[in-house]
Amino acid sequence: MSIAPEALAPAEENKEKGTLRAITWFSVGMAVATLGIFVGRELRNRYRFNHRTPYDFYSNVDERQASEFGMGI
Repeated sequence: MSIAPEALAPAEENKEKGTLRAITWFSVGMAVATLGIFVGRELRNRYRFNHRTPYDFYSNVDERQASEFGMGI
């Protein structure tokens, strides 16, 4: 057993390079897609929050809240 690293054939080096390159590009693509989904969701939530109508504030009038129990006379 020798301590020196074994030399790879040029074909094996190219194959390793291609595999690592494919894994790297796939990882970058997944990161970009994840970031795009997150940013899109945040923008959509902010748009929906800023474009509410007055009726949205009273949409739950008929629903009884647990915090209202026992209030009143």
